[in-house]
Amino acid sequence: MKVAIYTLGCKVNQYETQAMERELLRRGHELADFEGPADAYIVNTCTVTAVSDKKCRNLIRRARKMAPDGVVAVCGCYAQTAPESVAALGVDLVAGSAGRMDFLNRLEEQLRARSGQVVAVDDAMKRRAFERLPAGGLAERTRAMLKVEDGCVNFCAYCIIPYARGPVRSLPLNEAAEQVKALAEQGYREVVLTGIEISSWGHDLKNGQSLINLMEAVCAAGPDLRVRLGSLEPRTITEDFCRRAAALPNLCPHFHLSLQSGCDATLKRMNRKYDTARYLESVELLRAHFENPGLTTDLITGFPGETEEEFAQTLAFIRKCAFSAMHVFPYSRRPGTPAASMPDQVPKEVREDRARRAIAAAAEMERAWLSAQAGSVLPVLFEEEKGGLWRGHAPNYAEVRAPGEDLHNRLRQVLIEGAEDGALTGRIVP
Repeated sequence: MKVAIYTLGCKVNQYETQAMERELLRRGHELADFEGPADAYIVNTCTVTAVSDKKCRNLIRRARKMAPDGVVAVCGCYAQTAPESVAALGVDLVAGSAGRMDFLNRLEEQLRARSGQVVAVDDAMKRRAFERLPAGGLAERTRAMLKVEDGCVNFCAYCIIPYARGPVRSLPLNEAAEQVKALAEQGYREVVLTGIEISSWGHDLKNGQSLINLMEAVCAAGPDLRVRLGSLEPRTITEDFCRRAAALPNLCPHFHLSLQSGCDATLKRMNRKYDTARYLESVELLRAHFENPGLTTDLITGFPGETEEEFAQTLAFIRKCAFSAMHVFPYSRRPGTPAASMPDQVPKEVREDRARRAIAAAAEMERAWLSAQAGSVLPVLFEEEKGGLWRGHAPNYAEVRAPGEDLHNRLRQVLIEGAEDGALTGRIVP
């Protein structure tokens, strides 16, 4: 059977999709392009914003139109939080954000004997076990993903994800180390530790282990693999964390610290668990222990109640942090979250104008960060050729472009000569 998958959302969704792809191939199925003919279409959904929900619905409708007689199956976070809305779109199988192997079993059953619509969605808040899925990457990738954590209990005021994913569950340390060792043996050169909130890794294991213990174990298990971290909570960054992390030779010095706002009053309304002073402490600790690390973040503009003065505080704060890159989003009202019913909702045009201004500031910081690396020599793991140049990433996650031949999945030293279009340029040196 030919099966096509479309994935929306975060790295966790991407990880879970590649796991399903690997399992489908193992079961003897064939993967197909989502835009082409297939016997079954899977939409792996995201629900982080109301805009995400709309994208999911549009894709489901498109799949149904492309396959009037085929099987359309929907899983992921939007299906978890709004199964009735998904079912109403005429899909054959609705599942949530867990139980991927059971989802594939049900998909095969639908392919064999169309037995009517099936809706199989559990209660995410009752989950206690970590779902083990095969680690890896999509075909021809140099970078593998390993999900080490699922769930979140932060309950930020704007976020529906704790309800879509449930409480924190962790992959035990020894199993993570074994999977990293296996990935190295499969030829991957880099692994990304991913999860819904990896800073909470180990909380449910109740054995005293925390994220830094996991990092030490996986770096030791795959000494020839570059190890990269997913998004971190600022409170994770302590003197002990930095000292131990800096001693890991294969840990990539790229840290994505969620910010969301640079104003303490806004952070409090968001129910974030830190203030700007604690956040800045994390930034300074990382810069003290790592040479020229990549420091990236997320920012939401126009959160309910945000005044122009508060936004000005945010602009000043992000410039003080001097991020290497930022993801900036205008606030999107998400039904089912506390923020959706807060007073003083900011008009759309104001939210979007502030996003544009923050993006402009982020671009200035990125140019300065990239330009400062001219003249340095960086180890680059090359991934693909595009426009006559090979492209890859340095450990600090700067994209690097250089001429060469047959560089896929190869690590080379590159003399950085300049920067353009958000990337470093240079030439390979012996």
